[in-house]
Amino acid sequence: MRRFLRWLASFRLRILFRSAFLLLILAVVALAVAVLQGEKQRAWRNYQSALAKTKEQIVTRLRHPSGQLALLNPTRGMDGAGRLHPVLLPFSSIDFDDQIKTWNAVEMADCLIRYPRNGSLCVGIGNNPWIGGFIYAAGTFESGPLVPHEIGDRYLDGAHRMRVAVRLRGTHHRWLAPFEILPPRRNASFEGVRGRLTGYEELEGRDYDRRMPVKEFRGWLWQEARCLNARQSGENCERKSFFSLRLPVEELIADLLRDRRAPWPPPGLDEIAVEISFFPPGLGEGREAALFDSAARGAVPPFSLSDLGELLQAGETLRVQRENDGRDEALIRGKGGLEEQVSPLLTRLIRRLPVADGDVAAPIELEDTVATPAGNYRVILRGEASRVVNQTLSATATRLAWFVGAVMAAIVLAWLLIEIGMIRRIARLTRRARPFAAGSGESGLAALDFADLAGSDELGILADRLDRLLARVKEDAERERIRAAQEKEQWHAVGHEIMSPLQSLLALHGGDADPSHRYLARMQQAIRVLYGSASPSEAFESSSVALGTLDIDDFLADIAANAPHIGVDDVRYAARGKPVPVRADEYSLEDVIGHLLRNAERYRLPGTPIVFALDTDDSGGVTVKVHDTGPAIAPEWLEKIFEYGFSGALERAGEGNRGQGLFVAKTYMAKMGGTIRAVNEEDGVSFYLGLKRAEGED
Repeated sequence: MRRFLRWLASFRLRILFRSAFLLLILAVVALAVAVLQGEKQRAWRNYQSALAKTKEQIVTRLRHPSGQLALLNPTRGMDGAGRLHPVLLPFSSIDFDDQIKTWNAVEMADCLIRYPRNGSLCVGIGNNPWIGGFIYAAGTFESGPLVPHEIGDRYLDGAHRMRVAVRLRGTHHRWLAPFEILPPRRNASFEGVRGRLTGYEELEGRDYDRRMPVKEFRGWLWQEARCLNARQSGENCERKSFFSLRLPVEELIADLLRDRRAPWPPPGLDEIAVEISFFPPGLGEGREAALFDSAARGAVPPFSLSDLGELLQAGETLRVQRENDGRDEALIRGKGGLEEQVSPLLTRLIRRLPVADGDVAAPIELEDTVATPAGNYRVILRGEASRVVNQTLSATATRLAWFVGAVMAAIVLAWLLIEIGMIRRIARLTRRARPFAAGSGESGLAALDFADLAGSDELGILADRLDRLLARVKEDAERERIRAAQEKEQWHAVGHEIMSPLQSLLALHGGDADPSHRYLARMQQAIRVLYGSASPSEAFESSSVALGTLDIDDFLADIAANAPHIGVDDVRYAARGKPVPVRADEYSLEDVIGHLLRNAERYRLPGTPIVFALDTDDSGGVTVKVHDTGPAIAPEWLEKIFEYGFSGALERAGEGNRGQGLFVAKTYMAKMGGTIRAVNEEDGVSFYLGLKRAEGED
């Protein structure tokens, strides 16, 4: 199990890296789903609120006179020939004699059909049958100055005139009403022209001599004083005129007189056809000559119940019923929105997302009542939240899915780039390093090779440095192995050659009472120690020193004086003349300084001295400085020169230098509790020996 865990731990960083990217992808998906659920919850609440607002908007519109007009006339309109059908007005009657009241009534009821050139027309009947069986008509048109009909003129075509035709139940009523001007009222110079439209039964000819006007036909015409075009002025500019008519229909009056309970509005209201046109002076009475024609093309109908469909969304229906009998007056469906591309997968996902405060799949019904003069109407608004919410959200999610997909694709692409560019190389580095980590020794070290992983990036630089380091380690290991083998063989040979004379000397001084026997035995024991070691370095490291108190000042003076005996000339030391006791082994310290002197002798410039210096500090330390003038040591070698077997370029050129002098010096200094270090100075190299002052001595 532990072996498996160790094996699994070697993949820890790769697992962590890949898990991080996987979790990032899952987080993006989870975030998208959470946003979708939140948006569905918000869309559900917004739809409920919007549906309630739509219902209030519809009911408010229907309670307005224009809405009541649409309720009272659910099938209003013009037939294919351009004939108008009167509508049931939400008023009992129209005060057609008053321009302002008439205009306000038709404007508020929104029963005006709009025509080109400022034309409009409203045709209707009052909702109170006791007012009488009249048809009211009011509208506007655009014309120049009005030419009135003179009283007593037997011809009507010399003035502006209006032609009115009404058809119902197989009968045809036709009136011709010329304009007769009225004198202006006092203090009304800016109100324009006003007059009446006197109605006559229309004849085939143009002679209306001794013809009496229709008594119940009433009509009024007002023309504004200002020109329609503000840039125009004068008497001949185009002006806007407003007219109002009350048309007597004998059949409707007869129905009311015959039966006081006759239904109102009269049945077949949509079968009554009304045509109104207005002509200028002249004999031509064709449609092309009319200033206004109710059958002209381009008419825009007013508000109707079908227009409420603009307020409905797809999947919503509006039902209008009479409250007394439950009969449907209108069934309006919401218009379908723009077809958008949706993802079936996202649609199924959105349908499965729950909402907190309701069931989206259940339809919503809102109901209200609108009171009209003809009775109450029930308005039922039904909405399918599942269709509106889910499809709308699906369309939005489908559009945004490209962005989410792009984010996930970017994450996967980054993953692949890092996986190929870095993780794959790390895996190769790990696979190659694992055999050596398993403890395969030199064979594993020899198998390591990172040359193909080298590059200019961070990992390539690391692999390149590792490869160089391994090459150096392999070189050092091979050199150490060869040197150790050579030293061992040489040491064995030296030991064998020394042991033979010692055996002869021991034979000559074999008695225990002989003083020389003791020293010969010690020499023989020392040779055996070295002879049994694998290498001289192990022998030096396993040796022991006998510490004592040594006057370092007197010691250095002796060394400087006796240096020529070991082949080192011009060694200088300025003695203090005062004892400086330290803890050291005299023979080991002499060996250390001897190695330093021989090393300085090899590298100093000819004619320059080797200088000793002695320094003490308050902490009880004593420092011996050995300085020579010569080439500096490479900075990267300042520590390596104390390693066993290390030799510089100059040493390798000499003979008999095996790179162990400074190693012996460092080993002996460590055994005496001291230190040794090399420092490059301006004129050469200095070695500093650190020793401890002997306790109880000044």
